[in-house]
Amino acid sequence: METRPTSLQDPLRALSEIALIINTIQEPHALLEKVLEIAMETLEAERGFILLTSETQPEGFDVAVRRNFTEEQLGDVVRLSTSVVYEVLRSGEPVLVYEALEDARFGGAESIVLQQIQSIACVPLRLKERQIGAIYLDSLSKRGRFTRDNLPFLDAFANQAAVAIENAQLYQTLREENGQLRTEIQRLHGFDEIIGQSPPMRDVFEMMSRVLDSDATVLVEGESGTGKELVARAIHYNGHRKAAPFVAIFCGALSDELLESELFGHKKGAFTGAMTDKKGLFEAADGGTIFLDEVGDLSPRLQTALLRVLQEGEIKRVGETHVRRVNVRVLSATNRALEDLVEDGSFREDLLYRLNTIAITMPPLRRRRGDIALLAHHFLDKYAVGGRSAIRGFTPAAIEALRVHPWPGNVRELENTVERAVVLARGDLIDTPDLRLPDQKTVDPFEPGVTLKEAERRLVQRTLDECSGNISETARVLDVSRRWLHYKLKEWEAD
Repeated sequence: METRPTSLQDPLRALSEIALIINTIQEPHALLEKVLEIAMETLEAERGFILLTSETQPEGFDVAVRRNFTEEQLGDVVRLSTSVVYEVLRSGEPVLVYEALEDARFGGAESIVLQQIQSIACVPLRLKERQIGAIYLDSLSKRGRFTRDNLPFLDAFANQAAVAIENAQLYQTLREENGQLRTEIQRLHGFDEIIGQSPPMRDVFEMMSRVLDSDATVLVEGESGTGKELVARAIHYNGHRKAAPFVAIFCGALSDELLESELFGHKKGAFTGAMTDKKGLFEAADGGTIFLDEVGDLSPRLQTALLRVLQEGEIKRVGETHVRRVNVRVLSATNRALEDLVEDGSFREDLLYRLNTIAITMPPLRRRRGDIALLAHHFLDKYAVGGRSAIRGFTPAAIEALRVHPWPGNVRELENTVERAVVLARGDLIDTPDLRLPDQKTVDPFEPGVTLKEAERRLVQRTLDECSGNISETARVLDVSRRWLHYKLKEWEAD
């Protein structure tokens, strides 16, 4: 005769509690832990775990959470006693085993014999006709722990738990998508954010326009601070993948192990601290674009993994043996000559060829000096707001100082300089002292990449400074007429 556990809790209270969980726990792993806890306490089970179906696992399911199982015991149950779980997933009906060792269906299972399992309850998690997993409970100390009197509760409980799990998973997906949208909202992802009208920048814009609707890899080359990520974002948000995610990562900021986990994800338990399965950035960018900044800093091992993505469209999470397919456009950037890295053996030549199907070179600011005044006013509009909105421009001397500065930090340095000047300026115009630039007389007017017009301007300005602003003396030293010199100074002031 079946006996009912004397300490069985009120099933209605448990059902009420799971209903509350649906509205209060939105993190999937925490929800699964709570569902298992309620099931075990209500049925007085000694051990338990929750399985979720998985197309990537050989068994067809994966253990999401567990309680009171050692790693070895769990492996035995999952590997050797899957007949119970398979029956539940196949039939969609609960399985109760009162005396496991005597049950003709499962009593011969090695794990049941070795672990001396007395009673088993396994109930499916289903949404309408779709099976999403199962709850497994067992008892080692008492036969007949679970009875058919428990079935109404188990069935109702599992149905509510399945709804809660699906809601939590949907919420997590929405949260990830919203996080991505919040990162990008209020940004202008067009060419308008890339300021320039000089010939080198017109070449950049022309190349960007040609690659917008292609899936070809693009390597953006250039010194630090030239705006390589802006180019990558503009290509994505003006191309045919613009509705899908854009994900960026700086490859030189993390250790090799952390970077691998960030890029490709990891399996729960793959390393210390890997408490849950984690989706990598390549999976997060599926259908969209991933931007690898400073790709030259990748280790040889990660270069090999990246090459596999580019060749096969496949990634492998840390700790997993099976591959996942992704559809991602790869844009990358470097401030180092990758050809030199190939020469010294620190970068794969075949990876270089895969990355730079199209190469776009961002010119340093010193080679696009015609854009400096344009950029300076752009940044002034950006920072002269609120209490500093009275600042309306630059003095001619300040503009000239900006034009002749070498800008080793490129556009990023110019932006920081203008932001600082907005804070320091006392009048309605930013003057040279507000810029806090180093001595300009060290600038070489004939450095490589300087146009003839810019070299002429620099030479005249340096000579004028050395002559204390005396026009006649400057004209004499340069062997030009005073009229020509006046004409040039007016022309440059108008630029």
